[in-house]
Amino acid sequence: MNENLPPWRPLLRGARQREGRSPQARWLQLATLGCDGAPRVRTLVFRGWGGPALLDLLTDRRSSKASELQQEPRVELCWLLPKARSQFRLRGHRLALPPELDLEARQQHWQQLNPGARALWGWPEPGAPLDREAAFPSELADDTALPSCFELMRIEVQAVELLELTGYPHQRRRWRADQHWAEERLNP
Repeated sequence: MNENLPPWRPLLRGARQREGRSPQARWLQLATLGCDGAPRVRTLVFRGWGGPALLDLLTDRRSSKASELQQEPRVELCWLLPKARSQFRLRGHRLALPPELDLEARQQHWQQLNPGARALWGWPEPGAPLDREAAFPSELADDTALPSCFELMRIEVQAVELLELTGYPHQRRRWRADQHWAEERLNP
C-alpha cells in the first residue's frame, strides 16, 4: 500500500472493485455553479489519478462546464457505487495547470482513450443547435492529433465523505486535507 495515499483512496478503490466490470464504477456526478449562479450537475467518467488527491476528468473545452469552471473552480463530486452500497462525496477545486504540464497530461490521456471514446471530441460543439448535416464520427484513430477542445479537468480533492449504506445505522466518515486526512466519524 502506498503510504502517501490518503486513507479514503483504498476504500474508494475497494468499493469500485466490488462493482466489477460495470461501467457505473467509473461514473460520477460533478456539481458546479453555472455562470448564472444556478447549480449544475453532470455525469462524467473517471479517468485516473494525477496524484494522491488529484482526480482527472475530461471534458470538451467548448462545453458550458469548461467556462463555468473558469469562473468558479470549486466543485463537488458524488460517486455512488451501488454494489458496495457506498457513496463518496469529494469536494475540491479545479487546478490550473502550467501549460507544459497540461499539454503533457492531455496528450497522455488522449493516447489512453480508445478510438470510440476519442470520437466525442470530433463531434460538433456540445449544446449548440443540432445540425443534421454535421458529422458525428464513431471513432478517431490513434494517430488523430490532439484536438484543441480536448480538456483535462484535474480536481484537487480537499475533503471526502463516505456514506456506507450497509448495516444499521449507516456509517458516515469524513477526511479533510487541512486535517492531514484524519478520519472523523459523523452521524449518518
